[in-house]
Amino acid sequence: MRFRRLRYFVAVADELSFTRAAERLHMAQPPLSQQIALLEKDLGATLFDRSRRAVRLTAAGAALLPEARRLLADLDDTARLVRRVADGSLGRLSVGFVPSAINGALSDLLRGFRAGHPDVELTLRERDPDALLRSVRDRSLDLAVLYLPAPEPDLDHRWLGSEELLLALPAHHPAAARSRVALTDVADEPFVLPEQHDVPGLHAAVGAAFADAGVTPRVAQRGVWLMQTVLGLVAAGIGLAVVPSSVAALDRAGVVLRHLDGAARRVDLAAVWRPDNPSAPLARMLSGTDRPAGRPSGGSGPPA
Repeated sequence: MRFRRLRYFVAVADELSFTRAAERLHMAQPPLSQQIALLEKDLGATLFDRSRRAVRLTAAGAALLPEARRLLADLDDTARLVRRVADGSLGRLSVGFVPSAINGALSDLLRGFRAGHPDVELTLRERDPDALLRSVRDRSLDLAVLYLPAPEPDLDHRWLGSEELLLALPAHHPAAARSRVALTDVADEPFVLPEQHDVPGLHAAVGAAFADAGVTPRVAQRGVWLMQTVLGLVAAGIGLAVVPSSVAALDRAGVVLRHLDGAARRVDLAAVWRPDNPSAPLARMLSGTDRPAGRPSGGSGPPA
């Protein structure tokens, strides 16, 4: 039994006229009569009493009508569901990120995606960069957002934004009174520094900032990469730190952020995914990243 014939049957039952039903269906009357006859043959029952004066449902036709309406409604609902899954407006999407990313470009990306795709179930995972890349490769994540020092050759990527590197120092530090601080002015201070294996993108950018200034930093603490912890150590007087501008959104008491004097160094935030990932919601999210990279939003930031 073909669903199309059920639609023809419902039209005739509604109109109780083959001529009016054919007009409603935008088809000729003889093919419509033929399709109803084939449906009756499929079911082994007469569905209409036909006469020159009137068309009436038989008992079998009356029994079929509510079931046909239900079947067609279910079919329409299923077709809509399939179309929405296929076009990415319904489904699931898993996104992983380094913690500090949520304070900047990733927050804007998620807000825009959630507003435009409320029926996509988002699963969010906070992980270190190595775990993010492994998870994308083994397909347990659709997308990862992290500071990337260079493209991964087996993954596709898209730059989401670029963050200025700032100097984080205790609020009571003498240099806190200035709006800009050169690394050479604090060369004798201890620093809290990221490790290459923890956050390679941030490690490379911070290392380049010190190299540009001709400074070899004194190490107070290594291996701390959660920005909340880094700022906590700065507030405690353990050392200064060079951090992405998005940490301004954390508004950590006892810590001030200042521009680095000289040529500004920046760290790039990127989205990475498998090129063979067929996810339609992923394609929808990536379409929201087709914009020029800019300064992340959020936070008051350092003084101009």
